[in-house]
Amino acid sequence: MSDAGRVQARRPIVCVCVIAASAALHAQAPALMPVQPPALAATLTIDQAVKEGLDHNLSLLAERYSVSIADARILAARLRPNPVFTYDAMIPDSTVYNANINPFENVFRGDVIVEGGGKRERRIEVAEQARSVTRLQLANTMRTIILDVQGAFLDVALAKSNVALARESLQAFNDIVRANTERVRAGDLAPVELTRSRLAAMQFQNDVRQQEAKLVVAKSHLKTLLGRTGPDSIDVDGDWRHDSEAVDQEVLEARALRERPDLLALRQDQARSSADIRLQIAQGKIDYTFSGEYHHQQSPLGTGNQYGVYVSVPVPIFNRNQGEVERARQEEHQTEARVRALEADLSSEVQSAYESYAASRDVVQRIEADMLTAARDVRATTEYAYRRGEASFVELLDAVRAFNETMESYNEARADYARSLYTLDSVSGASVSTITSSTVTP
Repeated sequence: MSDAGRVQARRPIVCVCVIAASAALHAQAPALMPVQPPALAATLTIDQAVKEGLDHNLSLLAERYSVSIADARILAARLRPNPVFTYDAMIPDSTVYNANINPFENVFRGDVIVEGGGKRERRIEVAEQARSVTRLQLANTMRTIILDVQGAFLDVALAKSNVALARESLQAFNDIVRANTERVRAGDLAPVELTRSRLAAMQFQNDVRQQEAKLVVAKSHLKTLLGRTGPDSIDVDGDWRHDSEAVDQEVLEARALRERPDLLALRQDQARSSADIRLQIAQGKIDYTFSGEYHHQQSPLGTGNQYGVYVSVPVPIFNRNQGEVERARQEEHQTEARVRALEADLSSEVQSAYESYAASRDVVQRIEADMLTAARDVRATTEYAYRRGEASFVELLDAVRAFNETMESYNEARADYARSLYTLDSVSGASVSTITSSTVTP
């Protein structure tokens, strides 16, 4: 057999050996399964939506890094000035050196800065106060995210209710169209009535399409707030909030002044401004520089050493950091003014939220007490009369539209009432009162 033939014959054997070896290695090695991200729920309650928003909202995830940045600034504030090492080699020309005019010289020098006025302690104090402000600002961002998620959740729930209502009306008119078709065939109804019912059904079909588009938009907005970027569908479930206990406006205002994180952040910023004043005063104090030198000299006559000790002290005649001290004091006054302005705004915000709450509560109660049953009875009675030929199609259409308008108003009123309750929680700070420091840190 030729060499080429031997090679051709060995190839299958080599392939079998390679496959067997690979199989053996795979059998000995543990199986590596791809790590799958946790599955996200397709249907959410409002509490689940709020939790997911706090965990995955993209803007909030970026905001959480502010706390890490504040921690890094504390680390920077704790650092001390670095010592300075200097080496100097003096190498004279050989003619000068041989004439014993100037020797070879090696100079080693070290400088250490000692800060005066407690600058390091003041820097640390300012950085820690700034971190507290950052934590409260993050809590306030979480407060707004919570309210946004709750509002988006209600928008989806409202859109779902309106879609269901529109589909119910469309189904009812489709039934009427089928019944009218049979009545026209039987000669019991004029063809124009069939045409009217078909036109009305088309109008309700358009209404269904519009309501479905609103539902898609509401779901997309909710997904964005929850940090979902994939094509997965999302749905909401659960009863709309409907508190039965009365709300006291004065209690809400007192709680807002006590617990609102944006107000607490401004008050903490006052403490930071006071600490900044102390830091700038400390920056005006002098720093001391202690230095030591070692000279090693070499000449044709021999070698020798020389030592030096120095203390450098700046003379604060012109610059005592007066500008930064005054700047810090003015910032403190500015922060005080902002606190007073925000306190006034909070009172107005609580009052507006309470008025919206009271109005939406009254509307819901009025619709439930006086309008729902009447609108439903009128529609049912008119539809029954129309099927018996005792009512005109116009009367039926008016009754159905009146019922739909009543139900849409009721759905919107319930959504507004639930939204007003969540708004009261937000403006009073109750929505973030249970947020701990562990949830604030990234």
